[in-house]
Amino acid sequence: MDTRIVGTTMPVLEVTLNPGEKVVAEPGEMSWISSAITLRTSTQLGGARGVFGVLRRALGGGGLFMTEFSAEGAQGMVAFATKVPGEILPIQVRPGQGYLVHRAGLLCATAGLELSVGFQRSLGAGVFGGDGFVLQRIAGDCQAWIELDGEVVPYELKPGENLRVHPGHVGMFEEQVRFDITTIPGIRNVLFGGDGLFLASLTGPGRVWLQSLPLSGLAHALVPYLPSTHEQTTSNTTSGGIAGSIAGSVLGGLLGGDDS
Repeated sequence: MDTRIVGTTMPVLEVTLNPGEKVVAEPGEMSWISSAITLRTSTQLGGARGVFGVLRRALGGGGLFMTEFSAEGAQGMVAFATKVPGEILPIQVRPGQGYLVHRAGLLCATAGLELSVGFQRSLGAGVFGGDGFVLQRIAGDCQAWIELDGEVVPYELKPGENLRVHPGHVGMFEEQVRFDITTIPGIRNVLFGGDGLFLASLTGPGRVWLQSLPLSGLAHALVPYLPSTHEQTTSNTTSGGIAGSIAGSVLGGLLGGDDS
């Protein structure tokens, strides 16, 4: 198996598979493939064992299904592109050396991946689209590739060293890092600080990777530029009225509606 990461701002991972080699990914992650690649979609991939294994993976932000890409009879290539500007990081996963990753972080992995929920907590309505804060746990014995958004800033935390982070900036960390959600101290800070109510608490030892462009922050920044519900309704009504008038005129001409 050969891999290369192409591009900088919105990189693409190209995986060249030899006959018999396989990678797995969640549905919708694949960008393009060569003709030698065979696809197989199943609930029993990604380390899922039985119904409860599938449900645990779904609770971790994944889907009920995963797709396996394999090369049959000849060498083939499959590519995975990032969804927003960011970076692709390769990680080596071993038994007892897993990772917790933000819910949309897994790009693909080799066979031996075990994907499940690592952390889940509701942070109130409107936070992260009302879905709460979820981390996927990546374990097993495999090579995996992780998509982190924006610039990636790694830290090596010493035993007992603590870092408090806005939850959206948490990209990935080694599973031995102690993790929890805490509130911002001080009622004045909560009400007027503009930094929200919750912070992620990361305590060493272990390595963490923070991301500068959380998707929740990107969505919030785009809100002022999106049409409101009233504007959309008005636009749709106006467009529909114009389209209806044009369609009516065209049909009238075709049907001989002019009696003069």
